[in-house]
Order: sequence, then structure tokens, then C-alpha cells
Amino acid sequence: MFRFDRITFDPNIMGGRACIRGMRITVALILNLVANGMTTEEIIRAYPYLEPEDVQQVLCYAMEKMQ
Repeated sequence: MFRFDRITFDPNIMGGRACIRGMRITVALILNLVANGMTTEEIIRAYPYLEPEDVQQVLCYAMEKMQ
């Protein structure tokens, strides 16, 4: 099992939905951006406080949830 140290859950942030490092950026948002064709580089340009590892971990998290 993969350890998701960049995916956080806090009932006070975005209603407890899966977020990236306690920020108000949800896993669902990043997945939506990827699904609509944005590259990691484009996502980082749009959200400069994110890191490539954040996007990678979102994809791994989604993959594990699908199994």
C-alpha cells in the first residue's frame, strides 16, 4: 500500500474532502484538470504553490481508490 503523505483530510478544510497538503486544493480538482488534458507543468503554472510530487500523488491516490 502506498503512503499518501501529501493527501490530507481535515473537516475544517473543504468539508473534509481529500486535499493536497492541507491546502484548499482538492484531489478532485487536480483529477479534473488532468482528465481535461492539463499536464503537470500546466497545473503547476496555474497553481504555483503545488509541486510535481503533489500531482503524482493525486494520481497514485486515485489509482489506489479505484482498485
